[in-house]
Amino acid sequence: MTNTTETNTPTTTAKTCTTNQRGTTNQVGTTSRTGTPRINFAQLAPKAFKAQIGFDAAAREGLDPALVELVLIRCSQLNGCAYCLHMHTSDARKAGESEERLHMVSVWRDATHFFTPAEQAALALAEAVTRISGGVPDDVYARAAEHFDDTRLANLIALILAINTWNRLAITTAKLAGTDERG
Repeated sequence: MTNTTETNTPTTTAKTCTTNQRGTTNQVGTTSRTGTPRINFAQLAPKAFKAQIGFDAAAREGLDPALVELVLIRCSQLNGCAYCLHMHTSDARKAGESEERLHMVSVWRDATHFFTPAEQAALALAEAVTRISGGVPDDVYARAAEHFDDTRLANLIALILAINTWNRLAITTAKLAGTDERG
């Protein structure tokens, strides 16, 4: 049996605590669609959370900010992460990305004229790494390597790994789209 009570946790969405069967109180960040309380990962695993922030920041180094957002958007679409998709489409808009291109990200293969060859290569790599079953095809990797030097390619791969981790954290902890907590 779970008891739920109000708390004053500024970064939580649901603002609740739960007591589990062992009598241990858990800090809850959000509540799932079914009403099941979920933890606030940032508060309960601060070292891991800060390490993820550092990994994400390091991955972006040397990459075009517009390309970064396109990759983050595509991975979030593939993973079904509404929280991250909302965050990164908002960030892209604020950075000047056109609505037209944002609408085309999910169908970029059928709308290649909206994207540069480097962006297309990055989106293909993002899809291959996100859908990793079966590995990353050699032609996809080679195409990305044509457009990015080794350091930027390594950072692009790191960026894809970072957003896949963020997507899994947001989905697992039931983050609510539109509630950007970055401050």
